[in-house]
Amino acid sequence: MYVIAFPSIDPTLVEIGPFAIRWYALAYIAGILLGWRYALKLSDTSPGSISRKMLDDFLLWATLGIVLGGRLGYVVFYQADYFLAHPAEALYVWQGGMSFHGGMLGVALIVVLFARQRKVPMLALGDIIACVAPIGLLFGRLANFINGELFGRPSDVPWAMLFPRDPETPRHPSQLYEAGLEGLLLFVILWFIWSRTPLKQRPGAISGLFLIGYGVTRSIAEFFREPDAHLGFIMQGITMGQLLSVPMTLAGIALLVWAKPMLEPKPPAKAWPKKNKKA
Repeated sequence: MYVIAFPSIDPTLVEIGPFAIRWYALAYIAGILLGWRYALKLSDTSPGSISRKMLDDFLLWATLGIVLGGRLGYVVFYQADYFLAHPAEALYVWQGGMSFHGGMLGVALIVVLFARQRKVPMLALGDIIACVAPIGLLFGRLANFINGELFGRPSDVPWAMLFPRDPETPRHPSQLYEAGLEGLLLFVILWFIWSRTPLKQRPGAISGLFLIGYGVTRSIAEFFREPDAHLGFIMQGITMGQLLSVPMTLAGIALLVWAKPMLEPKPPAKAWPKKNKKA
């Protein structure tokens, strides 16, 4: 059977003594910086008066939400038993182990806190961040591919690949499926909705569509992705990724239905002319 050999890509780009620059870290940096630049562009057409200065200030907040939320989500959702026995290692972010669902919750919390502190429209800010998120997903999944991790289930498709961690079994390159679905496809859909439809005039609607879109595409990709070895299938062939995507999708539907059009500012009331009093 014809299979594709995994490309020889060193996960470490540069290593000098104890100092190392890894593709995985660069993917996070690239996703955050490119996402920030795209968010600045979206702010110019945002109906919620989200300024570039606000987004500049939000960058650090968002980075903390992604890293801390992603790590905490991984600890709680995927390795709770292990980290209960080794709590100090929960802080070892450099050893890998991040959850997108956790990162999403972290960023959502940061959006709420930032909007309240700066008194900016929370849902309008959330819509911009939703349009940006697929950029980070695209780079993150490509980094998973470079690391040869989170690979797919055994397969005999012509593009099946032999990964270094299991060089005997041809598998789906599911990381590339996820990069295409959760990253590129979802980015294009949200870009089209933002730029070609009036839906951004309903703050929260685009955020809802992102939640639905990610929940659906992630659930589809999970049919090709090998479940985490320490978890396996949660129940009846359902993976943890699919299970976590259910409430996410339901929340997106609720947000889309609940989102209301922005109210046009009312024109000032005309003052009635004063009657001249007769002397």
